[in-house]
Amino acid sequence: MYENLLYTVADGVCRITLNRPQVYNALSPGLIQDITSAMLAAGNDDSVRVVVLTGAGDKAFCSGADLKEGVATAATAGGQLNLGDSLRNGYHPMIKAMRNLAKPIIGRINGIAAGAGCSLALACDLLVCTDESYFSQIFVNIGLMPDAGSTFFLPRLVGSQRAFELCSTGRRVYGPEAAQLGLVNRSVPAAELDKAVDDWVVYYAAAPTRAIGAMKKVLNKSLYSDLDQQLEQEADNQNELGSSADAMEGIGAFLMKRKAIFSGK
Repeated sequence: MYENLLYTVADGVCRITLNRPQVYNALSPGLIQDITSAMLAAGNDDSVRVVVLTGAGDKAFCSGADLKEGVATAATAGGQLNLGDSLRNGYHPMIKAMRNLAKPIIGRINGIAAGAGCSLALACDLLVCTDESYFSQIFVNIGLMPDAGSTFFLPRLVGSQRAFELCSTGRRVYGPEAAQLGLVNRSVPAAELDKAVDDWVVYYAAAPTRAIGAMKKVLNKSLYSDLDQQLEQEADNQNELGSSADAMEGIGAFLMKRKAIFSGK
């Protein structure tokens, strides 16, 4: 179905695995297009309750942009590498597809997350990484600035001063420090990564998916809204959720003092 990634759906869980381990899962134009399409497919599949995004192999989640392929593509087209167009036509739709997906995305960070690969990780809703994994805004090493959403997500996670430090130095932030800074939810030994991810997966696969999606949408808007706008967002979305099957199940279970069984509808 996809040339550059693996896509499976089972028991409410969609697993998307970047599958270019020979180049540390670097982001080629084809892989970027595949990620975008996969996120849209997961959003349109009512059986999907949670998405897990990871990289193939044990070295890297994603090492960033595939510069060799990007330059080769530009040369084949007989033109100059236009980084702005590359972002607008490829990276921007990918990041927006992730943030607009009304379902939780768990990033399983199994190694390097550098450059645009770090941006890809930060676009997830929850991150679990190994202690040996590291995050790096390596753009500065080639005379560029962070892109693909990093300048939006990073200061909101770690604050403006820390974000400037990480962006302007490109230094590596390994798992334990990433957890301390708030870049990730959990950092664990490599042998415990799958269990730590599955703990979240089990929860979200049985959670009220529509409510989770509404939370994600309204929290997204909170990043650039004032209080009045947020109050209205809460009221509008709560009104819609009030007639959902999961809300009726949750309220009924509460009143009957039993465990709710959510269908995601």
